[in-house]
Amino acid sequence: METNTKSRAELAEHAYRIRRNALLMGEVQGQGYVGQALDIADVLAVAYCQEMKFRPEDPEWDGRDRFLLSNGHYAIALYAALIEAGIIPEEELETYGSDDSRLPMSGMASYTPGMEMSGGSLGQGLTIAVGHALGLKHKNSDSFVYTLFSDGELDEGAVWEALMSAAHWKLDNMIAIVDVNNQQADGPSSQIMAFEPLTEKMEAFGWFTQRVDGNDIEAVAAAFEAARKHPEAKPRMIIADTLMGCGVPFLEEREKNHFIRVDEHEWQLALSALEAGRKA
Repeated sequence: METNTKSRAELAEHAYRIRRNALLMGEVQGQGYVGQALDIADVLAVAYCQEMKFRPEDPEWDGRDRFLLSNGHYAIALYAALIEAGIIPEEELETYGSDDSRLPMSGMASYTPGMEMSGGSLGQGLTIAVGHALGLKHKNSDSFVYTLFSDGELDEGAVWEALMSAAHWKLDNMIAIVDVNNQQADGPSSQIMAFEPLTEKMEAFGWFTQRVDGNDIEAVAAAFEAARKHPEAKPRMIIADTLMGCGVPFLEEREKNHFIRVDEHEWQLALSALEAGRKA
């Protein structure tokens, strides 16, 4: 797939299907990081269905853009996007988290086509992305490196070292997205370790920085385009403020939705709520 411009309606439909894919996978296990998949679906729809260049039939094509998932527990979200992008067959979602599946509950590059790194230990993706971006620079490649990480990973010192390194090396082929949903395992991210004012901090570290509503697909698309086209030789950051469980009201409203357990009868309610929102 080469980059192309799509209408808001087309991107919204991709985001809907990514959310639906994630819910269907969650239903297989009855639990999972579904809230994160619902909150980041708009970002992944823009990345995989408009911005990134790749070949679905050849996930290791050397000319591809790379997408590194730092927060490995978001794997269910990335699988949903890889299915929507045609890299993984849709029928495989029924194997999610099962023995011998290519879709384990935490992202593993050795198992899954299109998965560029193994996640799990948080705070590593940005550092690995710096290495990828440097390598592509040395090869004179025009490919971009994207990396998604979570606001909880801002607790990790290695993230800030990577931020400095990317700016030092002027990695203008690198676009990082931080998902600010204000949720991590121990509670609200902003209370566990205060990170605001985040935009000013990223700019001070030498990044071209934009902050957008991560569930406004037009705003996300505009931010991706501006990041790719920014003329200065510096890395690019998109801060995406998102809502956990976005698109399924009763999941949005849950007090604890970092890891969601859904009763058997609720999966169909979630799918119906998502469909109702699509038609609204």
